[in-house]
This record gives sequence, C-alpha cells and structure tokens, in this order.
Amino acid sequence: MTVTKETIIGDILDHDQGTAQFFLEMGMHCLGCPASRGESLEEACDVHSQNADELVSKINSYLAAK
Repeated sequence: MTVTKETIIGDILDHDQGTAQFFLEMGMHCLGCPASRGESLEEACDVHSQNADELVSKINSYLAAK
C-alpha cells in the first residue's frame, strides 16, 4: 500500500493497525470514531494543524520497512 494525502484513514488502519501510532502522535485520539475513519489523511491533518506531507512520508516509510 502506498499512502497519499487522499487515502482514507480507515483504509490505512485496516491495512496495518501499527499506523495508528502516527495518528495518535498528532493528537488524533478518536480513531475508532466512524467519522474519523472516513476522513482522508489530509482532512485529518487540516483539523489537527499537522503537515500532511510529513505524515504521508512517515507512514509510507513505516510500511516500506515491514
């Protein structure tokens, strides 16, 4: 899986639950909420004032290392 800013958070978590750590680090503690699971990575970053490109890079690096 390659994550982009448009990738839905639920799809990322379904692919690898270990990615939850990156969302928790940015202050997104409501990962089980149906609304948050339907957001794109970019939408979540906007809400939490985080850099979407940095998060995409972190998650893709994590997934590539597995």
